[in-house]
Amino acid sequence: MRCIIVEDQAPAQRVLQKFIAEVDFLELRGSFTDALKGINFLNQEKIDLIFLDIHLPKMTGMEFLKIKPENSLVILTTAYSEYALESYDYNVVDYLLKPIAFQRFVQAVTKANNLYISSLNTATKQIEEPEIDEVFIKTGYDHVKISLSNIQYIKAVGDYSEIHSASEMVLSSEPFKYWLNTLSPNKYVQIHKSYIVNISKVKKVSGNRVLFDDTSEVPIGRVYKESFSKRFLGK
Repeated sequence: MRCIIVEDQAPAQRVLQKFIAEVDFLELRGSFTDALKGINFLNQEKIDLIFLDIHLPKMTGMEFLKIKPENSLVILTTAYSEYALESYDYNVVDYLLKPIAFQRFVQAVTKANNLYISSLNTATKQIEEPEIDEVFIKTGYDHVKISLSNIQYIKAVGDYSEIHSASEMVLSSEPFKYWLNTLSPNKYVQIHKSYIVNISKVKKVSGNRVLFDDTSEVPIGRVYKESFSKRFLGK
């Protein structure tokens, strides 16, 4: 998710920048000290998530909410709790009180990511295209045909990706982000900063591990565990 920070206090900006860098599905595209600069940036570039302070120079965060692009999600960050009720009239994702704990931050951005994925799924359903299962991937100097439905999991290895099925492993020249952007989020889910799994191939979830029929297993990252458990395990 492409995100920006609108926050006039440098220490608070640094905390948010550090937290964002710790979460793999977030990409910081800019930090702004007042709301007008943030609005100008939003008019030039599409942003998925905004971390917005309420007390800002020139324009308050609540005024910002009235004119921001509708397709951008918002997480409010403030030291004042009295605006919480009013903020939800603007459909904000969450309301973080300063000082912000990392665990609480992760909870908020996970909620935002779930909403973002849901909106992408809705948009995808509106486009009726035949689903393609077989694709050619570049591996070294060759292009090898693979069946997407046979993939058990994909592992990030530097600038490359390992494509694992029950019978073989193919080293793909495509980076990990290529697969995140290409595969259907309904079937292939990132559960770790270095792993995507094919949900249909998962045999068992045990603790922080996902296991497959061939006894191979991959870890579940702590940032992804809550959203994975709620979405697929009903917990």
